[in-house]
Amino acid sequence: MQILQKMLDKFSVFDLIIIAMISALGIASKPLIVPLSHIITGPLLIPGGVVAGGFYMLWIVLGAGIVGKPGAAALIGVVQALLVFGTGVFGSHGAMTLLSYTLPGLAVDLILYLIKHRVCCLLCAFLAGLVANVSGSSMVNIIYFRLPFVPLTLALAVSALSGGLGGIIAYKVIQVVNKHRTWGKGCHGDGKDV
Repeated sequence: MQILQKMLDKFSVFDLIIIAMISALGIASKPLIVPLSHIITGPLLIPGGVVAGGFYMLWIVLGAGIVGKPGAAALIGVVQALLVFGTGVFGSHGAMTLLSYTLPGLAVDLILYLIKHRVCCLLCAFLAGLVANVSGSSMVNIIYFRLPFVPLTLALAVSALSGGLGGIIAYKVIQVVNKHRTWGKGCHGDGKDV
């Protein structure tokens, strides 16, 4: 319990509100995105989540970029898993839901830590989206689909591309947010709160 408390102490209340909102938006967007992705992936005989995940994982990258602190992406994944558990929406993975929703957030935090970035450029945003979607698709394949090698390779390649594109979209949204951002910069954008 102390480890969790230490992890949460580095986030302000405002950070936690952003994390909660981003998590909820990610869960709320899933019912809209998944059916559309099945139109694309159905003829290719690959799971629809590999394309939908790119747009779904953009929320994790977006949250990590807006909050800008290590652990934010993992926390978004945990909150999303708890939302799925609590509401029963898209909860077909049972107890493995906690792992399948948390792993992409952990992957984003890990890649950002390794490359020493915070969704600050196009490349790190692309990589963050890519690892989020590939890790999520891999986990769902292990839990649910168990695809043979060739379809799995195709699915992971599509997953990497759509995840990377989702990361780019998240980066573009972060640029707009930062342009109009007043919190964390002081009232006058100079870092001093008045």
